[in-house]
Amino acid sequence: MQMSEIPFGTTDWSAIDRTEHKGETGAAYWKTQNFGGIRVRLVEYTPGYLADHWCVKGHILFCLEGELHTELEDGRKFVLKPGMSYQVADNAEPHRSSTSAGAKLFIVD
Repeated sequence: MQMSEIPFGTTDWSAIDRTEHKGETGAAYWKTQNFGGIRVRLVEYTPGYLADHWCVKGHILFCLEGELHTELEDGRKFVLKPGMSYQVADNAEPHRSSTSAGAKLFIVD
């Protein structure tokens, strides 16, 4: 990832409007900022959330609160708890997320 032409700045996430993204069940609420070609998000999944698609976008994802279950299309499964992260490249391994209790994440993609 090349980060260029992004001046120093701060983000007050409490001032950013959130958008709703329905899952197969539950919903995800995104607060999004774009810096050049880099998208940065604060995402909250509701309890019972299950993604409605297999994602092929690359991410660096950090779990702030709750517990996130990530399933890869090949059947492998991973659990993130607060303080844990994962990273995956674009078009590398299709994945989808779910949570029974809810989760709050910081995502860069």
